[in-house]
Amino acid sequence: MIEGLELPGTPAATDAPGWQPLPPRGRVLFRLSHALGVLIPALGLGLGAGVFGSAFDALPGGALVWAGALVLAGLGFGAWLGGRRHGYYRWRLDADGFGLRSGRLFFKDVRVPLSRVQHLDIKRGPLERSRGLSTLLIHTAGTREHAVTVPGLDADDAERLRDTLARHSRTDDDDDA
Repeated sequence: MIEGLELPGTPAATDAPGWQPLPPRGRVLFRLSHALGVLIPALGLGLGAGVFGSAFDALPGGALVWAGALVLAGLGFGAWLGGRRHGYYRWRLDADGFGLRSGRLFFKDVRVPLSRVQHLDIKRGPLERSRGLSTLLIHTAGTREHAVTVPGLDADDAERLRDTLARHSRTDDDDDA
């Protein structure tokens, strides 16, 4: 490896100075959302195995037990995946703009220059509010990746980021006039 070069997805690139992780209390919500996301396909597999799985009838417990096991395995996998994905989110606000990094296998590094910020939204569902978390939406100028979503931010950090980005985007608009 070339000295000073960080490859995307490596721990050095994800844990570089200035990059902030999501708060640990959001991991539960990531696990829950991913488990529910896997629930539909797991139910489909489980029902398919239960209805059409005559091969499962010969196994101890029958098709219904194995269908339930498939659903539970899917929920467990979704929860595990959500916990892993939560750990790979990092964000940073600096003089160049806002940055968001996520993923390990499919690494994503998004930079939003301050001049491209159009408007900002904060969303808080009941589960996020109960844990003091928020989702920040940064709407940008342009057609590709026109919005950046940062889920599971600390509510105070989300408001501070929104206010800072809004202040800088107004300052950039005033400079153009």
